[in-house]
Amino acid sequence: MNQQGVRWTAEQVLALAPDASSRKAGSKLGTPGPWSEAGCSGSGAVWGLCKGSGSKPYQTVVDTKGPAYTCSCPSRKFPCKHALGLLLLWAGGQEAVPSTAVPEWADGWLAKRRRRTADGEAGGADARRAAKTADPEAARRRAARRAVRITAGVTELEQRLADLLRGGLASAEQAGYGMWQEAAARMVDAQAPGLAGRVRELGAIPGSGAGWPVRLLEECALLHLLDRAWLDVERLPAPLAATVRTRVGLTAPAEGPAVRDEWLVLAQYDTTDGRVTTRRMWLSGRKSGRTALLLSFGAAGRAPQLALPTGVMIDAELVPHPGAGQLRVDLGAQFGPPAPIKAPPPGGSVVDALAAYAAALCQDPWLESWPVTLTHVLPAPADDGWHIVDEEGDCALPVTSAALSRPGLWKLAALSGGGPITVFGECGHRGFTPLSAWSDDTDETVALT
Repeated sequence: MNQQGVRWTAEQVLALAPDASSRKAGSKLGTPGPWSEAGCSGSGAVWGLCKGSGSKPYQTVVDTKGPAYTCSCPSRKFPCKHALGLLLLWAGGQEAVPSTAVPEWADGWLAKRRRRTADGEAGGADARRAAKTADPEAARRRAARRAVRITAGVTELEQRLADLLRGGLASAEQAGYGMWQEAAARMVDAQAPGLAGRVRELGAIPGSGAGWPVRLLEECALLHLLDRAWLDVERLPAPLAATVRTRVGLTAPAEGPAVRDEWLVLAQYDTTDGRVTTRRMWLSGRKSGRTALLLSFGAAGRAPQLALPTGVMIDAELVPHPGAGQLRVDLGAQFGPPAPIKAPPPGGSVVDALAAYAAALCQDPWLESWPVTLTHVLPAPADDGWHIVDEEGDCALPVTSAALSRPGLWKLAALSGGGPITVFGECGHRGFTPLSAWSDDTDETVALT
């Protein structure tokens, strides 16, 4: 990877903003006027002094290898508007932010961060070893007690589903959301947060529009399948059993061996359930061809700190989580700052995408979607929305309703201009959600989220 002279695009910088107001404020600071002593180093550090309302300028430092940020301003957002402005200035070119020696005030934070990173990597390995050597009998007893509580919760949930079907699905609309809230609370008491989340989703279906009874029945069937799988989990193959435990809500630590590769950051987006903000980052190994999902979490109202700009490549180790068909990983050691993606990942046709999703469902029946890259496709309007169509026009995927409301769909249409493009996204039973795209004329990644 090129360590020197690699600068992100403005779009990649703004993709790191925690919210729209930070994006707007950061854009205003992306000019030379407020800045002094701005510079960068080949190791991925960027720094500068930003004039504020006080007598002393704000000291802002960014480590693009993380990325990680520090600023003497009082903002609690990560990154703050000053960090965004500095990165935008850096993205503008060598003249505004030249390569130079690191000043003492910036080097202090960078040195501490390097030590923390080294200690964290060593500590993570030590923690994994300690987990394996901890008192196995005590761990077994704790797991057994929790399994008993989950089984009791699953048994109760099965009875609730039976009562719902016996009384007719129309009763779900009449009962209102309170019935589902109470059932979800019971699953929390049973220490099964995965089941609680699925129950809450059931509560949002009645009255959600035409065809809601069909959708409710489908989701009830999947929940029933998960309940039965938990009750027979000891008889399942080990990978599927690990998936069932994860779906119920039992967390499992990442396990080795670590996979080092040049990972392409294909997409990043946030979702929230009102309590936790979840950031999903899709990665693709340039050499291994492996797809991985990196998750980062933040408390309600606060963006997760870990962010990787779409369209860059990181030389890093990823540690996978267990489970059949599971793609989740933890980020391990990094070996240099991010660099721009040289080319999009290899992909296939719409038929290939459907086959990949079908194969993944065989390993995880509760899978909502599967990451796929489509090549030589076109976005096309239709009576019921938009579709992603093979260049030959033989097969198409409907764009999900969630994606229809995003401005990224118009970016996709503009990028295509009637010609074939490469699109990365999530293919599922609700359709296709485009997340990033590349035209045949350039390797620049266009983020659609």
